[in-house]
Amino acid sequence: MKRTNARLHRGFLAFVMLAAFSGLAPGQSSYPDRPIKLLVGFAAGGGSDSIARLISPKLSAILNQPVLVDNRAGAGGAIAAEAVARSQPDGYTWLLVPSGHTTLAVVRKSLPFRPVDDFSWVSTITTYPMLLGVRPDSPYNTFADVLRAAAQRPGTVSYSSVGVGTGHHLLGEWLNAAGKVNMTHVPFKGGGAALTEVMAGRVDLLVETMTFALPVVQAGQIRPIAVTSAQPYPLLPNVPLVSNTLPGLEYESWLGIATAPNTPAPIVARIGDAIRAVLLQPDVQKRLAELGGQASPSTPQQFRERVERDIKRFGSIVETSKIERE
Repeated sequence: MKRTNARLHRGFLAFVMLAAFSGLAPGQSSYPDRPIKLLVGFAAGGGSDSIARLISPKLSAILNQPVLVDNRAGAGGAIAAEAVARSQPDGYTWLLVPSGHTTLAVVRKSLPFRPVDDFSWVSTITTYPMLLGVRPDSPYNTFADVLRAAAQRPGTVSYSSVGVGTGHHLLGEWLNAAGKVNMTHVPFKGGGAALTEVMAGRVDLLVETMTFALPVVQAGQIRPIAVTSAQPYPLLPNVPLVSNTLPGLEYESWLGIATAPNTPAPIVARIGDAIRAVLLQPDVQKRLAELGGQASPSTPQQFRERVERDIKRFGSIVETSKIERE
């Protein structure tokens, strides 16, 4: 019996040493050993949901556990974010984080979570620029034309958004501030309504994510005049950069994965490794491109810094533009 106990003791010590060497505590070494929930703060069928359902089966195959998409729509994504912020730090509850997470942080008077510190940031998944477009027969041929008209006739040139306090709105106010103009903000409840009004000539400038804008540009419904990325967009290589007209104005929207605060670093690294492996797959890259984005993995620190940078930038826009917090 003593020899058996000794063998068991040595075996346990070897297990602990192996776990320590790998960076995992004994309870973490088998991660994951049960299904994982990926919370999406928006309804099924939308852009965020499409990305979640693209990557979840791929992640399941790599992690050998189901990654189940769980739509928790409402409050601009805050319901899902709160659920993850309050979840156990064990790596089994993830959040698909949209760039709108950073606008929530600056336009809401309060949130039931801390936008940065209440999450373990894992990796971005995809990034995509915003697009500025006009109707095909618009008199504006360039973004510089739009700014010139806005300067000459203050308040008469208008731009669309998908709601007050959204990234579209804050980008529009950023354009106003950087261009020293006063384009009129016209909010809508969605991209479809905004597109209709721009095509009808009742709104001058469409401000949209590339995920929404690319198909309507390809269909000839909108003529693109600028993109907000630092480099030309690969699928629209001849469309000028906003920064050509307003130096330094660069912005990309994004989606990424975060999990509960204080999740052990080895588990975060395991999730990040799986994400990077998925984003290397050619069919995933192709589908992301079709959806208007590109595969953009990051380290946890890079992701956290992106979130902090966007919150600081948009917070400044809210202050200078005197946008009322909800």
